[in-house]
Amino acid sequence: MTHDADILIVGGGLNGPCLALACAQAGLSSIVIDALPEDVRQGAEFDGRSYALALASVRMLRALGLWDGLEDEAQPILQIKASDGRAGEGAAPFFLHFDSAELEEGPMGHMLEDRYLRRALLAAMEAETLILHRPSTTVVAQSTEGAAQVTLASGEVLTGRVLIGADGRRSGTAARAGIRRTGWDYGQTALVAAIAHEKPHEGIAHQFFMPPGPLAILPLPGNRSSIVWSERHADAKRLMAADDAAFLDHLRPRFGDFLGEISLAGQRYAYPLNLTIANAFVGERLALVGDAAHGVHPIAGQGLNLGLRDVGALAEVLAEAKRRGEDIAAADVLARYQSWRRFDTAALALATDGVNRLFSNDNPALRLIRDIGMGAVSAMPSLRRAFMREAAGLTGDVPRLLQGRAL
Repeated sequence: MTHDADILIVGGGLNGPCLALACAQAGLSSIVIDALPEDVRQGAEFDGRSYALALASVRMLRALGLWDGLEDEAQPILQIKASDGRAGEGAAPFFLHFDSAELEEGPMGHMLEDRYLRRALLAAMEAETLILHRPSTTVVAQSTEGAAQVTLASGEVLTGRVLIGADGRRSGTAARAGIRRTGWDYGQTALVAAIAHEKPHEGIAHQFFMPPGPLAILPLPGNRSSIVWSERHADAKRLMAADDAAFLDHLRPRFGDFLGEISLAGQRYAYPLNLTIANAFVGERLALVGDAAHGVHPIAGQGLNLGLRDVGALAEVLAEAKRRGEDIAAADVLARYQSWRRFDTAALALATDGVNRLFSNDNPALRLIRDIGMGAVSAMPSLRRAFMREAAGLTGDVPRLLQGRAL
């Protein structure tokens, strides 16, 4: 059978293009089917989204030839401080403190705005002859019997060896393949915005746990920080309907005054929070990556990092299969990818779910236990270092690309 490309990738966000670039290193061709128009992807305006890229994810972007063009726009995360408390009352006396000086490898990660990463990926795909980007294109039907085949809204049919779903938490690729999902709503909405402040943040990321949900204050270049503020759905809806002044009035008691006076540095956005895990990461001639495979709580900022680990693992599996002369879409080949990624995904999903449930309440007994626990971890260098290496993506069976090595 004649194939239009080796790999058909549905989803043009971040994981899909990264997978196409990774597979191109192994000589595998891809078509990236992107529902959004290219001018939207190319937009230079800040849309509120920023990513806490773990050290391993930065290494992967470097191995893909992207990081040199991104580093100047990124903010190193030099320290992480996590504390428990209530709005307006400040933090409890026990807290976690991670300092990247304890890692020989350097900063635990970097903060990077979505607009810079998107545009770098588009430029890299445009320059790669093995990748065809199809913006403003949607899939209406698919088949994986004998080959991977998708029918576009225009009626055009594309054929490949394997189909990849990188199309988000409501993955049409997974749904059309009959892959069910397990999950639940958290009753929380994340309010996301960039905040300007008077004082420098010194590269310190803060996580403040409060009864309705956590507030993350993440350093951006300059005197700016990105906030991910979780509130109950009804309260979040009221805050989004309020004007900027009222929004800031509600934020200040939670944010505190450690960075001086604060103001909005862009638009505000809201994202309902839920857990959703695909019951299978693979099907016949099909695999899922990123949020199409797993959507977790943003409490640890690991969503994109988890997706990039998928990309690194799947690209490595496909590359090795190609070198062995195997069918890259064979069931036993794709099973290697699922086996590699299922445990890591389940562990992180359970961890983020558990931490959110433990901290998003005002139970006095739980408050005492968790505060003492944070203080104990912070006081034990070996345990603290283990947590730091886990957050940096340096533990476990790390894919080659996330070690900074090309395929």
